Amino acid sequence: MKVGLLSDSHGSTQFVDELVAWFNKQGCDKIIHLGDDWEDVAKWIEIIKIPGLFSNLYSDPKVPNRLIFEFEGWNTLLTHTKETQENDLPTDLKPEEVIKNKEANVILYGHTHIPAIEKKDGIIYINPGHLKPMDKKGYPPTFAMMEFKQAALGVKIIDFKTKTPLFSKFFVQK
Repeated sequence: MKVGLLSDSHGSTQFVDELVAWFNKQGCDKIIHLGDDWEDVAKWIEIIKIPGLFSNLYSDPKVPNRLIFEFEGWNTLLTHTKETQENDLPTDLKPEEVIKNKEANVILYGHTHIPAIEKKDGIIYINPGHLKPMDKKGYPPTFAMMEFKQAALGVKIIDFKTKTPLFSKFFVQK
């Protein structure tokens, strides 16, 4: 299953339009937006989405701030932040509990605008970066492509402008 992953688009609808078209050309089965302005893409296609911390929807109890999905045997937490936040709702999943209880083996998160793929204590953490034209932290706009298979997960962080991978990792599920 091919999954396109983006986060922190912050109103960059032109970038989002271009990226969604690119994801479709790549044959993505799913597209996930990890918050801070998933509304940028919601009007064009159906996506899996969660709100960012600064969205009015984050305080709406009808809108889940964190979700767990199963992709080809990989239990995956979708969250804007990888830690509990002071403005979380009482009913929100707590990332620390999800990790402690081994409810997910992949954590997809945004918020920091820093692209990352790492494995810690048996859990894979993926941040696709951001889609802002300019970012005060100095990182270029990036996104991620993931390919979930029953026994393996391939992840690439891709430069938005050139559509070339900046780095990639491959994981085997035990």
